[in-house]
Amino acid sequence: MEFEAFAKIPRLSRECIITEKIDGTNAQIYIRILPDGEAIPTGTPIVSVRGRHLIYAGSRNRWITPKDDNYGFAGWVERNEDYLIELGEGHHFGEWWGAGIQRRYGMTEKHFSLFNVSKWTEDNVPPCCGVVPLLYKGDFTMDAVDSALNDLRTDGSRAAPGFMNPEGIVIFHTAGRNYFKKTLEGDSEPKSKQL
Repeated sequence: MEFEAFAKIPRLSRECIITEKIDGTNAQIYIRILPDGEAIPTGTPIVSVRGRHLIYAGSRNRWITPKDDNYGFAGWVERNEDYLIELGEGHHFGEWWGAGIQRRYGMTEKHFSLFNVSKWTEDNVPPCCGVVPLLYKGDFTMDAVDSALNDLRTDGSRAAPGFMNPEGIVIFHTAGRNYFKKTLEGDSEPKSKQL
């Protein structure tokens, strides 16, 4: 019989990062650098090839292309390949939001905002990208969570200033390496009753 150890339990009173939860559609850009001598794979959903860099676009659960897109995200990736290469190798997750997607935020265009606020700021992202607004960074407390929610409720969206119906927050607990969300409306309702 194989022994299974019980996982170490992280402490709750550790750092958390609270960002605005933007109501759009989950998206990702994946950049792979081919090793020398390796051929470009065929039959894969590559959006763009820049030298040895392969650029892919994805939704929450599948790869997309400009011909099989999700709200135009893959087409946007293709048009912005020169800038997006600056993200570097790896998976880059974010929210594709704005005109025609979910809350729309009163916008006439779409935006891509990266989630990883520990790596990206408005000062170091490619010019075609944004970053989800950082609302709090410090020890996890329910006061910090409530304060971030109340700020959004009172002042509106930080991602789209002047938009007074923001969705809520995302809490990343660094010790637990888990994400949690809390919305301004319907957060305590069972999923079957939420829209």
